[in-house]
Amino acid sequence: MPEVSHAPRISEILAGIASAKRKTVSVRDVLEAFGDRAFGALMFVFAAPVALPMPPGVSAILGAPLLFIAAQLMVGRRTLWLPSFLADRTMSRADFAGLMEKLSPYLSWIERRLRPRLTFLYNRWLDGLTGFICLVLAIIVFLPIPFGNMLPALAIAAFGLGIAERDGLLGAFGGLIAAISIGVLAFLSSAIIAGIMAFTLAVVERLT
Repeated sequence: MPEVSHAPRISEILAGIASAKRKTVSVRDVLEAFGDRAFGALMFVFAAPVALPMPPGVSAILGAPLLFIAAQLMVGRRTLWLPSFLADRTMSRADFAGLMEKLSPYLSWIERRLRPRLTFLYNRWLDGLTGFICLVLAIIVFLPIPFGNMLPALAIAAFGLGIAERDGLLGAFGGLIAAISIGVLAFLSSAIIAGIMAFTLAVVERLT
């Protein structure tokens, strides 16, 4: 990933977008606002809402851009590209402002504690590994799993903020949450499969 010059905080840029005099906000607007910080910033923007309680279907809408972003991070692209059908996707400015209002307290609290550190964790090889992990997590986020996408989304959001602010400690935290979320989903999947098998066996025994 390219080195980023220290610039306004992500919260400040998002607040500027939310307060602009426009009827709608497109993904392209956000992409252009962040420039060379787009990888990390958009990972956070699309993942963070899913980490909060949201109406059904939100994860599928926000998960699709995450798939493209994580895949490009994985293969080492220097600049972020999104297809037109994603880049031109819009939401009303009022809805965007409402979403940012929900995120703002959490983001402001985190940003006060962020600073460039452990920057050796940001290099081409580890960026590719982070991209792969985020791609796996984005697939989970995209799937309609009730409450199963909040932890993966939190991990992606942490990875994204870490990349944008060059804070390796937050990136390491994202890795820890990613491991926990995958472990929890693996456990739940095993429990669900075991439950289905037990139910099927019980039905078969009743019928025979």
